[in-house]
Amino acid sequence: MAWAAIVTAVVSIALITLSRKAAVVPSKGQWLLEGFYNFPRNSVARDMIGTKEFRKFVPLIVTLFTMVLFYNLMGIFPFAMNPVTGKIGFPIALVAVVYVVYHWIGFQKMGFVGYFKHMVPPGLPGWIVPVVFLLELITYFITRPLTLALRLFGNMFAGHMVIYLFVTAGAYFLLDGGILLKFLSLPTFLMAGVMVLFEALVQFLQAFVFVLLTSSYIAGALADDH
Repeated sequence: MAWAAIVTAVVSIALITLSRKAAVVPSKGQWLLEGFYNFPRNSVARDMIGTKEFRKFVPLIVTLFTMVLFYNLMGIFPFAMNPVTGKIGFPIALVAVVYVVYHWIGFQKMGFVGYFKHMVPPGLPGWIVPVVFLLELITYFITRPLTLALRLFGNMFAGHMVIYLFVTAGAYFLLDGGILLKFLSLPTFLMAGVMVLFEALVQFLQAFVFVLLTSSYIAGALADDH
């Protein structure tokens, strides 16, 4: 909770500071901010939702990407070394927002009955409609939020534990092991460093996947057909 509050405050102050004096000819800080902002805006929201509808969802997508990314990066930050999203409550809270948003969009666009009818593709044989409807109902209301939260949590928790394993093993080999184990401590620590770099890539990819799927669910709720 403390690291989540610190990250949120620092990132918010940085974003406000860099965007306060925006100019046509950007400063170096504004240029970096625009590059960061354009990735979730253009490569995710616009490409997934479509040029007609995406603008009103940009604040949500950019905010989710920023929060998930920097919460993830706490897993390799030296003073923390523990990702905020490695605690299941944070992915659940983020997914709860996504869950409400895409269902609300669907109900607004299609109406209550129309939203449920939208889950079944037209032209199916009558006998299979109930089966497909049940499967789609489970997908929309259970599978999507469950997998979205568990995917983020599982990757962040597992990555943290792998790094922790190599670091503690290296420390044990060095401090409490015999001569052979002391020699093994160096490659163990090196492997921990490799895993930190790999985890940084995973942390970015998980933030990207999270907003990519969020945009996909929103696009599905806006679609005119199944």
